[in-house]
Amino acid sequence: MTEPTRRLFLGGVGAAGFGLLGPNLSTAAAVGAPPQAAAADGPTSPWARAEYISAKVRGPRFPRRWFDITDYGAVPGQDATDAIATAITACHRAQGGHVVVPAGNWPTGPIHLLSNVDLHVSEGATLLFSTDPTDYLPLVLTRFEGVELYNYSPLIYAFEQENIAVTGTGTLDGQADDDHWWPWKGQTAHGWEPGEPRQAEARALLFEQAEQGVPVRQRQYGEGGYLRPSFIEPYRCRNVLIEGVTILRSPMWEIHPTLSESVLVRGVTVQSHGPNNDGCNPESCRMVVIRDCTFDTGDDCIAIKAGRNADGRRVNTPTEDVLIEGCTMRDGHGGVTIGSEMTGGVRNVFVRDCDLSSPNLDIALRFKTNSVRGGFIEQFHAKELRIGQVGSSVIDINFFYEEGPGHGFNPRVSDLAVTGLTVGTARRSLNLKGYPDAPISGVRLQHVDFGTTSQPPVVQDVTGLVLTDVTENGQPLVLDAPVR
Repeated sequence: MTEPTRRLFLGGVGAAGFGLLGPNLSTAAAVGAPPQAAAADGPTSPWARAEYISAKVRGPRFPRRWFDITDYGAVPGQDATDAIATAITACHRAQGGHVVVPAGNWPTGPIHLLSNVDLHVSEGATLLFSTDPTDYLPLVLTRFEGVELYNYSPLIYAFEQENIAVTGTGTLDGQADDDHWWPWKGQTAHGWEPGEPRQAEARALLFEQAEQGVPVRQRQYGEGGYLRPSFIEPYRCRNVLIEGVTILRSPMWEIHPTLSESVLVRGVTVQSHGPNNDGCNPESCRMVVIRDCTFDTGDDCIAIKAGRNADGRRVNTPTEDVLIEGCTMRDGHGGVTIGSEMTGGVRNVFVRDCDLSSPNLDIALRFKTNSVRGGFIEQFHAKELRIGQVGSSVIDINFFYEEGPGHGFNPRVSDLAVTGLTVGTARRSLNLKGYPDAPISGVRLQHVDFGTTSQPPVVQDVTGLVLTDVTENGQPLVLDAPVR
């Protein structure tokens, strides 16, 4: 395995010219249009960048070759790990195509994708992933909460591959529950009991190793560490498509593209309510589109990340050029979130035409950081968001998440614009908390109706807050304290 490097290959990306796809199999070729500015927003609108992202991130295309896993020994109801791996290798060696999982239940261990391979999970097919942690050995290079290490393999993993996909209308079932994977969080609400194994000790050691600069190769976890793997993780990959599938019961984060470029997540349904069950977490990635997906999760629906603390500064790769559109967010800590692992920085995020509503959705737009994370968030733009109900704040920018101030790496959050947002009910419209020596800057709200709220907004250490046609409880929003 290649030793980690500080830089990601970020060359130009284009769809591979592999020919047309067969009927009923995925294609991203028809998505997008030539880059152009959105006329309604004007020729210099930042939304022109969103149109460019949409046009460029079109997903890979694959040859008209099909590799049915039953031709490689898979039998419904029996362990299909080896058959799937053999089919993927055959497809890769044939210069690409589709590895087809037909209807039926298919128990499996981890699946490792190779370049030019589409794992197509057919209608009526369910991949049932093993709950035996030893099946996810040997260790692979991955990230746990923004820190690089060698750990259990993600359930579906790819390392330094290009033109890869997971498609179809079938189901990916991680089978995690309060007896498998989730108790490692160390929460009694998810099956853990005092005296049982938990992740806390290994997690603390990993973070300490990162702060001390211990080489990644020496950060060996897995057995005895109890650090849960993500579900789908393309790591240092290029031209990735995840489309159509339903994802259930993940050990931890569901879709976690890391240090990757040109990633399209489209038409996916995520329903998983375990601890840290974020729906989609692009981390240190460039050119990402998340479109027409539904998230119903135990943590953030979408959380954009960029590494954590000292390790994030070592890798030093931002997430940039992200378009989120046409999505539905239900249960979750946050609908669209940036952080808290955002040390490498996040820029150029566009969110439009999304529905967010649930009594169990805490915050609609959430930005969480502190002076240990550092990093930056700049150029966040959202419009046409329909928020029915949230349990806490509609927009929350919080520099006091976990460690808070005084640790030497103040974050920078600037140039956030939200327009055309409507809310039914929320506890609070705004919860904006910067630092006196590092204020939040350049928040612009236009044509926003915060609906009915029960608590007044909080605006602390914010400069350049602009409110245009913003109402709350049927009245123009007026802040009690002046904004600097």
